[in-house]
Amino acid sequence: MDSAPGPDPAEAGPSSKGESTAAPPPSRYESQKRRDWNTFLQYLKNHKPPLTLTRCSGAHVIEFLKYLDQFGKTKVHSAECPNFGQLSPPAPCACPSRQAWGSLDSLIGRLRAAYEEHGGKPDSNPFGAKAVRIYLREVRESQAKARGIPYEKKKRKRPDRSARGDDGDGDGSGSGAAGGELTVGV
Repeated sequence: MDSAPGPDPAEAGPSSKGESTAAPPPSRYESQKRRDWNTFLQYLKNHKPPLTLTRCSGAHVIEFLKYLDQFGKTKVHSAECPNFGQLSPPAPCACPSRQAWGSLDSLIGRLRAAYEEHGGKPDSNPFGAKAVRIYLREVRESQAKARGIPYEKKKRKRPDRSARGDDGDGDGSGSGAAGGELTVGV
């Protein structure tokens, strides 16, 4: 009768020795990117007429984003709706639900990355097309207006040249209160 000293090494998994033979599971972002990519490829396949990725343009990407609107959960009031421009509408309305701008923006970011990971060249990436950027900007602005949220562009900070007047600050000489000279005791 054999007495086994422990579990059979052939049956032991990678955790028995602390070694991992499998790659770690993909991150949430990577999983979502893969799902988004597969969804877009399926959309191209079901398109009438079917499209190949090489023939896909920014217009097709916008068409895909509009198709996704039917699955959205964000209420976007039309200009004729009494709730248009109200942050907290007092009553329900029949306005359509759409994809939120932030969701579309994130989706495009993931698809841009996936396109290049699958061998696409950055300069021919349909997800980075100017038309797509313009469409996303229009969606952002229209959704902000419909919800009564004023959207203001972030203003770039520019160096104020008048603040660097003749007092010597910011002239690059390194001068400070000590007159700019460094003395070392000898």
